[in-house]
Amino acid sequence: MIRILIADDHAIVREGLKQIVAQTADIHVVGEATNAAEVLSKLRTMKVDLVLLDISMPGRSGLDVLIEARKEYPELPVLILSLHAEDQYAVRALKAGAAGYLTKESAPDQLIAAIRKASSGGKYISPRLAERLALNLVSDKGVPPHELLSNREFQVFRMLALGKTVTEIADELSLSVKTISTNRTRILEKMVMKNNAEITQYALEHNLISLGPQSQYS
Repeated sequence: MIRILIADDHAIVREGLKQIVAQTADIHVVGEATNAAEVLSKLRTMKVDLVLLDISMPGRSGLDVLIEARKEYPELPVLILSLHAEDQYAVRALKAGAAGYLTKESAPDQLIAAIRKASSGGKYISPRLAERLALNLVSDKGVPPHELLSNREFQVFRMLALGKTVTEIADELSLSVKTISTNRTRILEKMVMKNNAEITQYALEHNLISLGPQSQYS
């Protein structure tokens, strides 16, 4: 039996995932979480074989949760299931220790296959993502500027690119306006940019944001 914890702040997503898992005999949902604090709290109080983790949650991001969970439970596989395309977060997630990365557009059988593979100690990634990882391992030369950003800076970078103000980002991430302003300054310095318009243009050119219906969840 594979015992999983589903971490996603959207109830409808959690219900959908539970329905998919309910069709299997060897996978059982033992807990749900809607934010970082709940994920870490439940990991400390229940037996879990795998975490199915959304990368975008209120407050601390899924990447933050992933990193902390890996520190406390290095053998626990964490499978990322995200609205974001692979280009946007997958490499960062895998480098941080994720056992796999799937988009929420993935078919149910892909999700089940990923859970089984990750819980048995394997990694679940698409052929396209495997190629990207291979290129990253060969050389760090020519790495695009956005990959030089820290995980928090990259999160703020995407939100700025989507047109959100410093105040809006601070509220959404439960951080101070000063902290977000500092992040913005560092982003502009690292990316050698002057303003938010350049951030948005770069993000669009590199497929780092989606200016469609999904962008409200970014």
